[in-house]
Amino acid sequence: MRCLRQVCLFTLRHYQARTLSSDLLLSQINSCTHEDEVFSLVGRNKARLSEKHVGIALNMLWQLQKKRPLLLRTSDYVRNHSQFLTLCILAENKVEHMEDEAIVDTLYSILRLNVEDHDSLAEVLVTEAWKRLERQVLYYCALLSLPALSKFALCLYKQHRHFSPVIGKVAHIVDKKLDSIQDIRILSVLMVSISDIISQRFRDRLLHKAGQLLEEKDEVHFNYARRILQFLQNVKLRYHPLLEKCNKIFLKHASHLDIHNISLIFGLYEQLGFDNAEFRLVAKQLLSETIGDYYDPETFAKLFFTLAPMAGSKVRGRLLVTAARMAEEFSSHQVLVILKTMQKMKCRNSHLLKKIASILHKHLDSYPVLQLVKLTQYLVVLRCHNLELFAKLKMLLFGFLKSSVIPADTAAIVRVLAMLPSFQVEEIIINKAAAVLPQCRLHHLNCIATALVKWNHYDQLHWQNSSELCVKLLQKLNDCGFQRLQKANNLNLLLEELTHVNGEWFEEVLSEETMATCQRLIDQITWANVLQLSFFLIKTNHRCPSLLDRIASVTVENIDKIHPFEIYFILFLFSALNYDPPANEFFESCIQHLTSNLSCFDTHHLVLLGHVLAVAGYFPPVLITRIFNVSFLSKLDAQLEVLPDTLRQRVRSCLMKLNRAVCLECPEFHIPWFHEHYCQRVFRNSSSRINPLRQHVHRMLTEILGGSHYAKISVVTPYYYEIDFECVLDENKKPLSYMAQNTPLDDVEGIHLTHDIKDERRKALPPGAQRIALEFLGSKAFSKDSRHLKGEPALKKRHLEMLGYRVVQIPHFEWNSMVLSAEGEQLEYLRKHLYGIQ
Repeated sequence: MRCLRQVCLFTLRHYQARTLSSDLLLSQINSCTHEDEVFSLVGRNKARLSEKHVGIALNMLWQLQKKRPLLLRTSDYVRNHSQFLTLCILAENKVEHMEDEAIVDTLYSILRLNVEDHDSLAEVLVTEAWKRLERQVLYYCALLSLPALSKFALCLYKQHRHFSPVIGKVAHIVDKKLDSIQDIRILSVLMVSISDIISQRFRDRLLHKAGQLLEEKDEVHFNYARRILQFLQNVKLRYHPLLEKCNKIFLKHASHLDIHNISLIFGLYEQLGFDNAEFRLVAKQLLSETIGDYYDPETFAKLFFTLAPMAGSKVRGRLLVTAARMAEEFSSHQVLVILKTMQKMKCRNSHLLKKIASILHKHLDSYPVLQLVKLTQYLVVLRCHNLELFAKLKMLLFGFLKSSVIPADTAAIVRVLAMLPSFQVEEIIINKAAAVLPQCRLHHLNCIATALVKWNHYDQLHWQNSSELCVKLLQKLNDCGFQRLQKANNLNLLLEELTHVNGEWFEEVLSEETMATCQRLIDQITWANVLQLSFFLIKTNHRCPSLLDRIASVTVENIDKIHPFEIYFILFLFSALNYDPPANEFFESCIQHLTSNLSCFDTHHLVLLGHVLAVAGYFPPVLITRIFNVSFLSKLDAQLEVLPDTLRQRVRSCLMKLNRAVCLECPEFHIPWFHEHYCQRVFRNSSSRINPLRQHVHRMLTEILGGSHYAKISVVTPYYYEIDFECVLDENKKPLSYMAQNTPLDDVEGIHLTHDIKDERRKALPPGAQRIALEFLGSKAFSKDSRHLKGEPALKKRHLEMLGYRVVQIPHFEWNSMVLSAEGEQLEYLRKHLYGIQ
């Protein structure tokens, strides 16, 4: 009986579709050029309106709005019109008689007209479409075409029905029909819409299909590529093959991108941890040419977010002045965008900051808890001094904390409360934190522990027995952290938790247990998680041979599955820790794979790669000749201008270090040393390097060698290495005076400071004499809990020996040991090392 009823309804709809095809009223609706014309027709013909008339009329209203620029649309006028209400009531009453695709079109039209998600018509349309989808799944009949299915899925996504059972029905159909989808527009919409409920296996199938379609299609609209990025962001996956394909599409269609699209792309790139200097250059040029066209707060906030971090000082100053002038008009969200961008730029413009602080009072009550946390963090980091504002923030945060039942929110509030100036901790905060500890992930435990340690250190706990309570809570925190690690049985989930964990508490309390847990789960290391594990080991500075060997073997075995850019970070780990796996083919295999895929890298990434390999002692000719090329360096100079300040400085430093390494280790490349002026500028701008330890050791060297003129302190060598001390011993191991060598000396605070910058200033040594470099190595020169020298200090030692030095390195764990606690022992220790006495 049910099937017969559905057949009858389908027949009736089909018959009506034929009879209405020549309907005069339908033609009149389709001919309308203004919303009032549609409403006039509806008002005069209420009794004659069929479900098709109603659907077409609602769709026409959206089409007319769509033709207008965003700021000139009149959705409010349309929704509030009496005849719009008439159309909605009629649609609701006639929904069962509508065609399948008409239901979807009607739902899409009213949502684009900003009808409330839970409006009764929207609910009825979703319910009816859901019923028909169930029949599609149940009877294997194609009621909705793929375009209509994607539009329906988009409607559900816009209504925030991310986990609704009806989305599950859509996902089921997509799973069954994935191979037949040949339209990237349809696929991209469906991918975003079902992203919250798919399995990893289904996700990988979607990624493969998307990559396939992007590769096959000559022309792909940038909006479809943007949706692919949105999907990657939803599933929290930085998948380089798709990111690169999408980036090429954006570059190809750059002239069609407006500020809204550019800011959206930059936002997605930021969340995905992806960057492309070429796209930055194009975006900077496009936005700089139209900087004067953005007068409304929404577009200006997007311009500020996108352009300010990569703009020159003149344009940046102009943007800051405009932001201050426009501050009164910013919405609560736009204020957050401006502050976030200022923090990213490390820009503490006092005028703009005061202006924003003065208008924030009208927005504070509208922020949800996590936005309020971010706002507070931005203001603290930017050193806002508005105590009245901080008092209001404290009150609001405290209110959220009292009602919070979500561990992540509680941890975030506690962490940011600890950042507030002159904050007096109340007992309820400690009790609230204690209550959520068993449910907290490692990152949340870390946030709470950091706050507690700070409060206890600065004596901000003032109630009775506060210190005792704090100690008990910290012990409970430690126990929860240990229990969470000991119960961990999935490496992927553990690495996800460890992504944002750092700081003293983790390093001192959980670091060793975490390494033990990773070793326990060593068999779960695969090509898919090897990058995340490498990031964790880089961050923690741990040299664990078993984990490093496993990473190396997995990388070599699956090298074709791992993106070249990810291999760079894996190599960075081994290079930084100065670890060469027993499997000799590791570096060679990685280098061979990378040099075959250099086109995957931005110019500045090639410089970083070259430096990482140089530290490990590898100089692939194809990479070195590509970098030290005039056209490459010109391109690099242009791209450096749009990189964030910190990254720009790092790239320039790495280029200098690579240039130095190639000059010293690979003279056959005939690469000139061209960083003289750069190094001089860096040393001129650096702070004084004469510290108490150096002064103390210099006095001891004076005693050992027989005078201050036998040792130089804080020496800058050729190629600009700085060494703590330098002295020269003749063939009989007697010190040679620098005064006798006629070497120029500068006097800084009574200490001889020499800069031997050019080779010609270094006098030739007498036959058999030795130039000695004495270096004190702090804890940063070694991997954590290890006496193994890291890559950079080992490279420096190698280069100093090439420059003719005998290098004496004094590790901190020897110098600061109990054995050398007295000055006499220190003197004897230095004497033995200087004279090479065993």
